[in-house]
Amino acid sequence: MTFELTVLGWTLVLALVQVLLPAAWRNRETGLAYNNAGPRDEDGPPVGRVTARLRRAQNNLFETLPLFAAAVLIAHVAGREGALTAWGVSLYLGARIVYVPLYACGVPYLRSLAWVVSVGGLLLVLAALVS
Repeated sequence: MTFELTVLGWTLVLALVQVLLPAAWRNRETGLAYNNAGPRDEDGPPVGRVTARLRRAQNNLFETLPLFAAAVLIAHVAGREGALTAWGVSLYLGARIVYVPLYACGVPYLRSLAWVVSVGGLLLVLAALVS
């Protein structure tokens, strides 16, 4: 398996972690009986600040993940993998990993910088498709 596909696989692991994190924080707020075992017909307690941030971070990942996955797969099928794609996938995943705790802790500006770096990584992968 190529480096780019391996990084794509690890990005999917990150996505799964980002599904589990807000659920775990919500469990702390509501207890297992409400969040995991109950039908949740009634609204639970208000969502806490960290849970809300983790949900927004998850949504943010899910906005670019399909584009990233498609770009990596197209680069692989087209045989366009090389330095640009290697740098691109590394920047994307690294920045997405850094983004989660920055968002959860409410760190401004650095969080936005991490997002910009991740999009820059995606753009490098896309650039490899047209170069």
